[in-house]
Amino acid sequence: MRIPFPRHAPASVTAPVVTETVKRATRAVESPPMVDPTPFWQVKTLEEMTRAEWESLCDGCGRCCLHKLRHEDNNALSFTNVACRLLDCETARCSDYANRRRRVPDCVSLTPAEVREIDWLPPTCAYRLLAEDKPLPWWHPLVSGDAGTVIAAGISVAGRAVSERQAGPLEHHVVDWPGRTPRTRKPKT
Repeated sequence: MRIPFPRHAPASVTAPVVTETVKRATRAVESPPMVDPTPFWQVKTLEEMTRAEWESLCDGCGRCCLHKLRHEDNNALSFTNVACRLLDCETARCSDYANRRRRVPDCVSLTPAEVREIDWLPPTCAYRLLAEDKPLPWWHPLVSGDAGTVIAAGISVAGRAVSERQAGPLEHHVVDWPGRTPRTRKPKT
């Protein structure tokens, strides 16, 4: 309903009409649903996440794609800098992610249950951190909004790994850095 306004009416005449019109218009418009601004990884358990949310937890560091050695005598774990043959060592990305299980049968597709059982996930892994009720670090792409922060923070294996096709014996490539969390500082903006 449109209410005509006199062109030069005194304020005392127009104010109540305008106020009533605004009230009617406000009642007629439904407010949009409230959107929770809290990030999904802070409110959902690993089991509650959608497939897209689950996949987005991977920061693309490539540390889980490095070969590990399990010592027979004491069951201790050693990390190597030798990458799976599908890992592009310059970008730390899988060259055939969709078919990796078919091409590399021992490649693990993580599930929430496995994350809680596996002892070889790097300490920087988002799946591991969330399973341990720890926050995602500043360099994680979901926090920073930039996949490049994983490399800038020294988390990525990009440029630090060697392909299994060129490595030779794994025992010659034992390193400790994949099993450690580097001390990183958020760059000043």
